[in-house]
Amino acid sequence: GQLKVLLREPDYNTARAIAKAINEKFSGSAYTLDAGTVNVIVPTDRQANVVSFISEFGLLEITPDTPARVVINERTGTIVAGHNVKISTVAVTHGNLAIVTSNNPIVSQPNPFAKGKTKVLPRAQLGVAEQGDSVHVLDQTMTVAELARALNALGAAPRDLIVIFQALKKLGALHAELVFM
Repeated sequence: GQLKVLLREPDYNTARAIAKAINEKFSGSAYTLDAGTVNVIVPTDRQANVVSFISEFGLLEITPDTPARVVINERTGTIVAGHNVKISTVAVTHGNLAIVTSNNPIVSQPNPFAKGKTKVLPRAQLGVAEQGDSVHVLDQTMTVAELARALNALGAAPRDLIVIFQALKKLGALHAELVFM
């Protein structure tokens, strides 16, 4: 009358999303046991054909929660960063380059009678200096993609990026796991 769904990569948010999706289709049938296990109770009207029941909830779609990671292959100089990797407020100087990350939010306000809501939206900003100018650090969080794009535009080599990402991680400004291949 029960079965367990085991997650290949245990994650509490993914387990919760799986249980929620199953419960939306088959009310009260699933609950999470831990980060890697979802317990599913086969409804009494479906116990005659469990395989059909399993195939139905196997078709349900969820978006798994992925950990923030930056994967680095030092031999080839390859760096791959996920979309959810963030960098805290930081000033990076490397050689004669200085890069400052910031995020200047903009306010989006609807027309007076539109019944919309005023929202604050992020707007990424990067400042680059190629001399010994003073560096001013501004608050907020940027993505690794934005920082890497700025460094690549200035001709920074992949090995330079690897050194910078290692320094960001050591500082605590890189909010991701560094994985070396």
